[in-house]
Amino acid sequence: MGYDVEKTDEEWRAELSAEEYAVLRRAGTEAPFVGEYTDTETTGVYRCKACRAKLFESDTKFHSGCGWPSFYQPLTDTVEYLEDTSHGMKRVEVRCAGCGSHLGHVFPDGYGTPTGDRYCINSISLTLEPADS
Repeated sequence: MGYDVEKTDEEWRAELSAEEYAVLRRAGTEAPFVGEYTDTETTGVYRCKACRAKLFESDTKFHSGCGWPSFYQPLTDTVEYLEDTSHGMKRVEVRCAGCGSHLGHVFPDGYGTPTGDRYCINSISLTLEPADS
């Protein structure tokens, strides 16, 4: 699949920390309740840690209690979806449409949100650009 940002595995390894690489490029998952943005309420835009593409607005973030940052909607055309049957489950993986990096998963259990969706995203996959910057 062609992305706006295409790099070799060696280039990704050189640019990302070992933990970032494991999640973003190898579809790993960070531990719950330890991520930098799990409870953040700062206004701004969340970008892909790998390619800096804009992914989520802070006003779509909500506290789901799941242990990872949760959003009810991405920005238009910023993510792509893949079926994930790993770990004996059927889930929908969310990847950055700009570089193909793994972000997390989306679940239809965002009760009380405008979309009913919960985008469960790894903090390590994101960087927050505060609104005042």
